[in-house]
Amino acid sequence: MRVCMVAYTFYEGDNRVRRYAESLRRRGDEVDAIVLRQPKSSSFCEVSGVNVYKIQKRDIDEKRQIDYLIKLLLFLFRSAVMLTKLHFKKQRYDLIHVHSVPDFEVFAALIPKLFGAKIVLDIHDIVPELFASKFGAKHGSLLFKMLVFVERASMAFADHVIVANHIWHERLISRSVSSKKCSVVMNYPDTHIFTCESSRRIKNGSYIMVYPGTLSIHQGLETAIRAVEMLKKEIPELQLHIYGKGTDEGYFQSLVKELKLEKQVFFNGIVPIEKLPQVISGADIGVEPKLSRTFGNEAFSTKILEFMAMGVPVIASDTLVHKHYFDETLVQFFRSEDVSDLADRILLLRKSSSLRSKLVTNSFKFMKEYNWEAKKHLYHSMVDALVKDK
Repeated sequence: MRVCMVAYTFYEGDNRVRRYAESLRRRGDEVDAIVLRQPKSSSFCEVSGVNVYKIQKRDIDEKRQIDYLIKLLLFLFRSAVMLTKLHFKKQRYDLIHVHSVPDFEVFAALIPKLFGAKIVLDIHDIVPELFASKFGAKHGSLLFKMLVFVERASMAFADHVIVANHIWHERLISRSVSSKKCSVVMNYPDTHIFTCESSRRIKNGSYIMVYPGTLSIHQGLETAIRAVEMLKKEIPELQLHIYGKGTDEGYFQSLVKELKLEKQVFFNGIVPIEKLPQVISGADIGVEPKLSRTFGNEAFSTKILEFMAMGVPVIASDTLVHKHYFDETLVQFFRSEDVSDLADRILLLRKSSSLRSKLVTNSFKFMKEYNWEAKKHLYHSMVDALVKDK
């Protein structure tokens, strides 16, 4: 089978896109990916057998809504041209897997679809709720209604829709797509990459809390930063290591300077997936601090599962989606945006080796079932059935 992944993302650091692409490649399929290009990187490379075409540079510096929209539309045009070119260059694509955000990126596959390719639309984040939260729009607003219209049109164009969690699955089948055409594939860690290492990096006496992810307000990173400031006297060795990029990075950096935490909080940029296990294995705690009052309340992140797979205790905010999938035997919950409660949880884990051990033991049991190796057949069976119906 010949497959193309299309995503407005940096391939090296996107676990979800890479997991699909590289699992197909490992079973013998020919896989291309059309993605963004980081500054100073090449326009083409091969990663684990996947041909990666980086067609548009992106600096994550959008200040206005129109700046972001222009970049999305430019990528839509460029990806449509590249996709059409690659479709006719060799054997035609059997399957094109398009990743949202944005969901209208699926229309880049128009020409290949007319010539027989099957189209999968993968909803990483549901766009109407994401942008309503980002731009302060109400759910009954004209903007929200327009985004729902685009969502419905995008899903009607696709042959199948994948969504990243069960809460959003129920939402989408209630307003935009039939249940027969929509499946849930969660962000399971790839066990070829995330395996617990018996040897852990020496931390020179520091107590390290790690956050790998997007640097956006709704991710709740401010709560974690302020918790470090609150614990400066009780845990002077505590450090917060942040890995990733985002439109609000400048805000968080300014906050760190304002609180005089330059020696406790460190920004490390985007890390390729291959290096993330080393980063996680050097952590004492993993933190997932999403805000419950925003889009983050329903946005499931693979970070928790990656920490669990690597044997690192997790502290997570009490969002709807976190409590849907986990309980206190697996993670330590804190009240979203409550700096004092997060600080108490950090202090508790610092003092209690038995609690840390219990969380890690339970996590390993949980991860025996909830990992990509155990669940990949759901995706493979779905795409094989689609292509068989061509």
